[in-house]
Amino acid sequence: MRAVDLIRKKKEGQKHTREEIYFLVDGYVKGEVSDYQMSAWLMAVCFMGLDAQETAYLTQSFVDSGEILDFSTISNFVVDKHSTGGVGDKVSIVLIPLLAACGLTCAKLSGRGLGHTGGTVDKLESIPGFVCEISNEHFMKQISDIGLAISSQSPNLTPADGKIYSLRDVTATVDNISLICASVVSKKIASGANFIVLDVKYGSGAFIKTPDEAQELAELMIDIGKHLGRNICAVITSMKQPLGTHIGNSLEIMECIEFLKGNYEKDLYEITCEIAMPALLEAKICLNENEAKKLIDEKISNGEALNKFKEMLKAQGGNVDIVNNYSLLPQASQKVEVRAEKDGYVCGLDALKIANAAKLLGSGRDKKEDNIDFGVGIVLGAKISQKVAKGETLAALYVNDTKRLEEAKQYALDAFVISESPCEQEKLVYKTIRPL
Repeated sequence: MRAVDLIRKKKEGQKHTREEIYFLVDGYVKGEVSDYQMSAWLMAVCFMGLDAQETAYLTQSFVDSGEILDFSTISNFVVDKHSTGGVGDKVSIVLIPLLAACGLTCAKLSGRGLGHTGGTVDKLESIPGFVCEISNEHFMKQISDIGLAISSQSPNLTPADGKIYSLRDVTATVDNISLICASVVSKKIASGANFIVLDVKYGSGAFIKTPDEAQELAELMIDIGKHLGRNICAVITSMKQPLGTHIGNSLEIMECIEFLKGNYEKDLYEITCEIAMPALLEAKICLNENEAKKLIDEKISNGEALNKFKEMLKAQGGNVDIVNNYSLLPQASQKVEVRAEKDGYVCGLDALKIANAAKLLGSGRDKKEDNIDFGVGIVLGAKISQKVAKGETLAALYVNDTKRLEEAKQYALDAFVISESPCEQEKLVYKTIRPL
């Protein structure tokens, strides 16, 4: 068996066997299949696709490339959550402490930024001292001790996906349903969770552009999860504009802390509640959605969710003082405002253009080995349906390197569509799909 033959086979639209997929994945992990060969195969997959059976083989090959954590001695109900990627999407960072405060055991395995989207690991690593690369032993002990942990992909968990994940980011092979499914579901299985909530996003700021495509992906992941023995629920949500107001690593940490203090943007709160509720209901902590909503509000208002966040910071080496002193987080050297050129209403806010502007400032990567600037990013001054006056701040750019500032400013300005007439914001949650 040769990699070049399998690349050609997929390029011609033929179906792979289990052995062929395992050959490619195992060979890539061992260095016997090169970056350029795997890149060619990934591109062939993007053009020709994988069917459900091939996707299941790929998912299982990722799982089998490493260890699988077992939490059965800690809890019989362990929750994990994953987003397919968005702009300003910091839900995991507020959701996991919130669910832990509600009494759930949460084992979250996260990734770095992929394409134009920010990564939970990058955001958390902007906190001085915070360590995401913890050992499996540390991960499990911390969950046993305090009920939650957010870890990056350790070398021992789905190493095949970890290596391919980085390659997809820099070869324009991110937005394929089967590749997304295999990456997400394999990580969730390896992390040991037995109840998984997926936030499947669609819109300009997501890899999936329409709700129908998002539903197709959600149903595929639920089906693959069932095939591999995991209970998966999917919430399909809109990413036509950024979530919350802060985009950029340390900026998003500030917004997360404010959320846990009870000072939150309506859209971030709504999405967090929608993703939290299935876990609370499935675990029978709450009997209905009204009870779940009431419990969520209680854990925020009484400070227990924030305390869980602080416990996680302490357990993973982070500076707990950031909760009351944001100056301890990485800071940009200057702030540049983008202002409205006319009166009107914001009727469009292109999440992808905002993401591109933030990336130009240094908040994201072009190559997998690139460093990112934790302090830079964008804070939105207006969102869809809001009225703005000429000269009012639409967005504040937080900048260190001004080399591409003008280009970033133009992207940010172009992201806003200002209309003379009021417009309504589309609903955030399209559908929630639970396994039959």
